[in-house]
Amino acid sequence: MKNIKQATLEMIQQLPENSTVEDIMYEVNLMAQVLDGLADEEAGNVVSTKQMLERIQSWKLK
Repeated sequence: MKNIKQATLEMIQQLPENSTVEDIMYEVNLMAQVLDGLADEEAGNVVSTKQMLERIQSWKLK
C-alpha cells in the first residue's frame, strides 16, 4: 500500500475544487477511521455481530 501521506494527498486531489475545509476534514477523518478499522481487523481485534448481540443481551440481564 502507498504511504498514508501519499494516499491522503491523492484523496484530497479527487475532491471538487469548491470543497470546504470541513469537507476535506470529513474525508480525511473518514479515511483514517477506515484505515484504523482495517488495521484492527488484521490484528484480530474484531467482534462478530453474533458475539456483540450476545454481549448486549447479557447487559440486559444484569
